Amino acid sequence: MADLSTNFLGIKSPNPFWLASAPPTDKQVNVLRAFEAGWGGVVWKTLGSQVKNVSSRYSSVDYNGYRIMGLNNIELISDRPLDINLKEIKECIRLFPDRAMIVSLMADNNRESWHELIKQVEDTGAHGLELNFGCPHGMTERGMGAAVGQDPEIAKMVVEWVMEAAHIPVITKLTPNVHSVVPTGRAAVAGGTHALSLINTIQSVTGVDLDTFVPNPNVGGKSTFGGYCGPAVKPIALKFLTTISQDPLTSKVPVSGIGGISTWRDAVEFMLLGATSLQVCTAAMRYGFRIIEDLCEGLNNWMDEKGFATIYDFIGKSVPTLTHWEELDINYHIVANINQDKCIHCGLCYISCEDGSHQAISLSYGKPYNTYAIKEDECVGCNLCKLVCPVDNCITMKEQRHGDEYLNWKEFQRRGLPLNDH
Repeated sequence: MADLSTNFLGIKSPNPFWLASAPPTDKQVNVLRAFEAGWGGVVWKTLGSQVKNVSSRYSSVDYNGYRIMGLNNIELISDRPLDINLKEIKECIRLFPDRAMIVSLMADNNRESWHELIKQVEDTGAHGLELNFGCPHGMTERGMGAAVGQDPEIAKMVVEWVMEAAHIPVITKLTPNVHSVVPTGRAAVAGGTHALSLINTIQSVTGVDLDTFVPNPNVGGKSTFGGYCGPAVKPIALKFLTTISQDPLTSKVPVSGIGGISTWRDAVEFMLLGATSLQVCTAAMRYGFRIIEDLCEGLNNWMDEKGFATIYDFIGKSVPTLTHWEELDINYHIVANINQDKCIHCGLCYISCEDGSHQAISLSYGKPYNTYAIKEDECVGCNLCKLVCPVDNCITMKEQRHGDEYLNWKEFQRRGLPLNDH
């Protein structure tokens, strides 16, 4: 059995899965149930100046029968009294000393407020701090959240304030509401942060009610830009994570990956691109805390299958494979192949290729069904037919290689070479 335990800046947990700073980590009763279910740690919902949250708070994007493909929220930081949060954090640590307890912070924009809040949190015995430089709504009006994360100079200044007072590991959480997370990531590292986490939620409007004409969620006839998360944001999170993992400065610190992690496969992808701990929110809100069982079991089985003893055996393994477009092998070529024994003759590949791609699939009318075949001299290997096909492995992509040389199809024909000559 693989070892799933992690050591993130000296913060140990039995597995890499932490609940992200969000409603599921807002109070003791939730956190204790999460620990009982098996979560390796939590990032306590952001503490700071007490706020009052609105009603309603959430909206979602559903797609093709899948509920909550993306979740939007306009909820701010914790609206519970600070002293109650601190008392409950301390109790959770006492009851589960082997789990990671990180506390998210967002103080007023001055040194004294940060220093005081840090001291109060450290007195609970918390293992680490996460600086919320990503909240995409509300708090920006007070020079907090994304207003800090979008300005590298301010971010560096705040991190320096924090490092003056902090005696436990500090993680800086980056906003995705920028062209690139690297400048702020560099600034945070230059300011002394021990680690980075990303991504926070993406500013969004999930839709408009066609009866009331008010965007969702509706708060007394008005709405506002919210923070978008869930499976829909995973590709964006992976892109930003990779840029942090590849940068010479930001790659020197560990990264906690966040953004659409819903399955063990998602978790593996984040770790392959450099994350050394994983934060989950929407999946827990959607399916409950017991999803941790599937996450750990799936990760363990995959690691056993691949022969990885610990998560550190494969973290960052995929980072070198992402490069600039100009550095890709222009001579590499693949061609689609349809397995006629698996084909259900739905015609989706033909329609997509004919109308949206390169007209490289032929249609032969017949009874009891039509048949489809690849026009190999026209196929550019774009993958579209494979992506739309509803049958696993019915359409596969075959390399056009002769020895160590990649050739396009016309060159294969000119030389009279057999298809897929390996």
